[in-house]
Amino acid sequence: MSLRLAVLASGRGSNLQVILDAITAGTLDAEVVGAWSDRGDAQALVRARDAGLPAYAIRPRDFTDRAAHDHALFGALDAAAPDLIVCAGYMRLIGADVLASRAGRMINIHPSLLPAFKGLHTHQRALDAGATEHGASVHYVTAELDGGPVIAQARVPVLPGDDAAHLSARVLTHEHPLLLETLRWIAAGRVRLHEDGVHVDGRRADGPLQLAATRRFA
Repeated sequence: MSLRLAVLASGRGSNLQVILDAITAGTLDAEVVGAWSDRGDAQALVRARDAGLPAYAIRPRDFTDRAAHDHALFGALDAAAPDLIVCAGYMRLIGADVLASRAGRMINIHPSLLPAFKGLHTHQRALDAGATEHGASVHYVTAELDGGPVIAQARVPVLPGDDAAHLSARVLTHEHPLLLETLRWIAAGRVRLHEDGVHVDGRRADGPLQLAATRRFA
C-alpha cells in the first residue's frame, strides 16, 4: 500500500516537485494527498495544482494566534488522512500540543548537518564558522526547532572560495536525493521512531544514515 504523504511548504516547492516526479517515474511508492502552505503565493501550491492535487493556503494572519492556526491547519491535514507529513521548506514553528499526537509521523528536511546550524541562514553560518563539511539532514519534527531525532544526512565539502550561494546550490543537489531515499526507507517500513530514538530495520540506529553523492543507502 502506497505511503500517503501530506506536504507542507512555504516557498518554491522544489522538494515537492522531486517527490511528484519520483512517484510518476515509479521510483517512490507513495502518493501525495495534498499540499498546504502558510503563504497564498507559494510556488509549491502552483506545482501541486499543476499536478492535479489539492492545494491549500492556510495563512497565520487569518487567525488570532498560533494555536488557532495550528488547529485549522492540522484539522485540514487530518481530513486527508496522511500516513506521513513532510515539511519541505515549511518555515513556521509548530506548537508542541499539535506535535505530541503526531510523533513519528512528521519529518522535516533542513540544510545543515544537525545539530549544527539550526534555524535560518545555515550556509553563511557554516562559512562563518570555518566548517569544512556541510550538508542536509532529514529529521523527525518535535517542538524544538530543528531538534528532533535525525534519520539521515548527506554531506558535502566546503570548498575554497565558496560563498553562501555556491554552497547552497551544492547542498541542494544532495538534498533532493536525501529526502527521496529517506521516504523510500519509511515507505518500506525500515525506519521508525521509538521512545529511545530512530530505529532502522528493527534496531536502534547508532547515528544518522549517511547518503553519499553517487550511491543510494546500502
